[in-house]
Amino acid sequence: MGLPPSCPLHSELLPHVHMDFGQKHASSDQISLENSFPVHITQGDHEVRSTIISWVTPVEKYPNVVTYWEAGTKHSHKLQTHSEITTYRYYNYASGYIHHATIKDLTFDTKYFYEVVSNEVTHQFSFTTPPKPELGVPYTFGVIDSNQTLKHYMSNPIKGQAVLFAGDLSYADDHPNHDNTKWDTFGCFIEKSVAYQPWIWSVGNHEIDLASNLVRHQININRDPFKPYLHRYYVPYKASQSTSRLWYSIKRASTYIIVLSSYLAYGKYSPQYKWLEQELPKINKYETPWVIVILHAPWYNSNHYHYMEGDSMRVQFEPWFVQYKVDIVFAGHVHSYERSERISNIKYNITNGLSLPVGDINAPIYITIGDGGNMEGIANNFIYPQPNYSAYREASFGHAILDIKNWTHAYYCWQRNQDNEPVVADSAWFFNRFFSYGG
Repeated sequence: MGLPPSCPLHSELLPHVHMDFGQKHASSDQISLENSFPVHITQGDHEVRSTIISWVTPVEKYPNVVTYWEAGTKHSHKLQTHSEITTYRYYNYASGYIHHATIKDLTFDTKYFYEVVSNEVTHQFSFTTPPKPELGVPYTFGVIDSNQTLKHYMSNPIKGQAVLFAGDLSYADDHPNHDNTKWDTFGCFIEKSVAYQPWIWSVGNHEIDLASNLVRHQININRDPFKPYLHRYYVPYKASQSTSRLWYSIKRASTYIIVLSSYLAYGKYSPQYKWLEQELPKINKYETPWVIVILHAPWYNSNHYHYMEGDSMRVQFEPWFVQYKVDIVFAGHVHSYERSERISNIKYNITNGLSLPVGDINAPIYITIGDGGNMEGIANNFIYPQPNYSAYREASFGHAILDIKNWTHAYYCWQRNQDNEPVVADSAWFFNRFFSYGG
């Protein structure tokens, strides 16, 4: 029998707990947060030689050690590293001890085991590092926004090697006083995936977590936006010269992934603007031919829900995305699914009247994957008739798989949750414009 899971929510200890997190949560008598121990991993540097391992110990601060080793090596080859520890308070909530440990100098394309300890119990997990970033390396991503979809994604026989997450994590802000215990139960819920494969995080509006009603009544609460998220989810932002955990970039296999924030300043000369302006020219398509952007508020959305909310960011950055041939932009926020054609809307000036999206072979495909499932329900109010730029749309919850085949071709598919079997509802072959159309 293997070592025990760290979260009772993710174990057989609580078979009566319904796993669709984001709907009505299990009550406190069902889940003892004092016994929970959520673990998650993400990439730890820009070049995929490091992994950040994060976990929460509810009671004991120490030991703050990760033990790790390469699969197939002897016991004497085990290594250790110590974690940075942080805590925070939010209204009447006090977090446990939040640990972040970065293990470095990992070997490409190799399986590792790692262990963390809480309450004198050792919990063991594993992950596999990606191949070295270079031209033509195949790699597969799962793509999710929100959280109800996780069970369906995990049951899919074709899983990603890593997950791209387009924001909106715990939905704690939808509960009275921004109930931060939801961050703990969310961590337990996703552990069965995120402790074994890295999730690449971006933030949504539900991570802002500013409780204006509590501030108005002068209740002792920190006024910093994104406070729970920034304490719990570390990312390797400094490795890409970013000044914020809310925007950064990484390489992974043959992809170059850029994460942007829809909810911090992106106007001209803002830190995020200046960072992206310097970041895009760094991409070497002969090493990482596929460029993926993750953000939260979609730029092209034919749903009345959140219609045109991402337009001001689109106006700032879309010409760069076309210039540098960004391949795919994943967004969340709208709780339905939509995939665009390759389109742009960058020719407008105040006199020419060219204000509609047009086909553009150099433009990205925009995918709204905000259909992960959540307590707010489905967004089923599409604009009719369907705009020409919208290739496929559906008011259903689901998840996607992006399968990078080589430097020229990638296969993308989306599956809705309500299908009992993994049935593809939307799919497309993507062609890399840099290599397919002469650079």
